[in-house]
Amino acid sequence: MRKPLTALGLGLLLLPACGGANPPDRSRVPEMRPGGAAPEPAAQRPAARAQTPRPSGFQGWIDGFRPRALSAGITPQTFDMAFRDVTFLESVIANDRRQAEFVRPIWEYLDGAVSDARVATGREMLREHRALLDRIEARHGVEREVVVAIWGLESSFGRIRGNTPIISAMATLAYEGRRQEFFETQLLGALRILQAGDTTPDRMVGSWAGAMGHTQFIPTSYLAYAVDFTGDGRRDIWSDNPADALASAANYLARHGWTRGQPWGVEVSLPAGFDARAAGQRRSVAQWRAAGLQLAGGGTIPDHGQATLMFPAGVRGPALLVFENFRVIKRYNNADAYAIAIGHLADRLRGQGGFRAAWPRGDRPLGTAEREELQRLLNARGHDTGGVTGRIGPMTLAAVQSWQASEGLVPDGYVSMELLERLRRAR
Repeated sequence: MRKPLTALGLGLLLLPACGGANPPDRSRVPEMRPGGAAPEPAAQRPAARAQTPRPSGFQGWIDGFRPRALSAGITPQTFDMAFRDVTFLESVIANDRRQAEFVRPIWEYLDGAVSDARVATGREMLREHRALLDRIEARHGVEREVVVAIWGLESSFGRIRGNTPIISAMATLAYEGRRQEFFETQLLGALRILQAGDTTPDRMVGSWAGAMGHTQFIPTSYLAYAVDFTGDGRRDIWSDNPADALASAANYLARHGWTRGQPWGVEVSLPAGFDARAAGQRRSVAQWRAAGLQLAGGGTIPDHGQATLMFPAGVRGPALLVFENFRVIKRYNNADAYAIAIGHLADRLRGQGGFRAAWPRGDRPLGTAEREELQRLLNARGHDTGGVTGRIGPMTLAAVQSWQASEGLVPDGYVSMELLERLRRAR
């Protein structure tokens, strides 16, 4: 499992896109979509099936993989059927190797993920699929707005389910070898799906990273959590009928501990003089109340168990208290921004408004070289970042907080260009 790049207090994030995420049993290689959420096109483009010249060793790798697949229980007939039209996909390798130089601010991500258009379409889907969502909520105990929010972010309500042949994609990535074990596991999972008769190779399409269907399951997640909600004998997440896919997403959340009736989180206001080093701490609601926190706009914070304080964009942006259901959403996609987007979109679908506090939209993200410079400067001042990697993880955030406190700044751990410039001047 790749460690999340987002952390409490980090507002400028490398956002994994939906359609393949990075919890333990979902893809660690998110599909590169602008904004980290499915766009909202008029129609899905047809699948590109053009032949790509195979590298000289690709067929040899397939020949070597075949006995391993057979020893894992795949029948010769299934393997040969699945690989009959397999091609090497150069575009998949290009996507896998693409690394963003600049990260996107969380407010830009949320602008797209929870746009007015997506909210309006989501409410339309709630009305159109009311009876289906009633049954899913009754069986799995996950609120319909949450299920529809996942549907909206993962595939734009089924309009962008991906068109890359999964067997070809997984074989290409396994052959390329950077994460061979992971993609061989996904390839075996895809073969088991075919062997079970849930779909056929021509219908098994999805993202370049292996995520499939309305709610973008990779093969191993499908095998563990997909359900046959329609009762037709197949767990068909590829069908235009979203029933199996939506129920599978609800089952996924339920199996990871979803608590019906518990919010993902609430926006809060902080009292004057509040110590921002409390960011990331998990306390009872009673303790947060005693510390002076209230609901944004006034009112008592509802008691739904232990809650963690977050500053997604530092103390100048919204302050959030997140509950256990926030962690459950992150099992679907292990990024704070994604979980905030799902929770906020679900709230908007219920008729709630936007965040009360404004985002610091004047900030800009740091590039890789700037993040490395930030880490070098912190290390030079005795605040250990755990290395110079260009990735902002928990140790770097703790180092930022430590330096901020030493300089008399609000220690919220927020990484920004302003912070880097202050560090430069402090030489």
